[in-house]
Amino acid sequence: PGGIVIPDTAAEKPIQGKIVAVGKGKILEDGKVRPLDVKVGDKILFGKYSGTEVKVEGDELVVMREEDVMAVIEGK
Repeated sequence: PGGIVIPDTAAEKPIQGKIVAVGKGKILEDGKVRPLDVKVGDKILFGKYSGTEVKVEGDELVVMREEDVMAVIEGK
């Protein structure tokens, strides 16, 4: 069987962050809103290239979809 080996030096290291705000949820095809699993205060891991970096009132933030969150490592 074939496979691809990615050396540790090339593998993307996850970044740790904290949820500071969330939206109302994901709008489903039927128009209903599914509440998010993450909440304000959660510490998360995400990929280096996840989301979009923005500056709000001097703070550097990353806006991302819930699907881009790799793991919640500590809930509030």
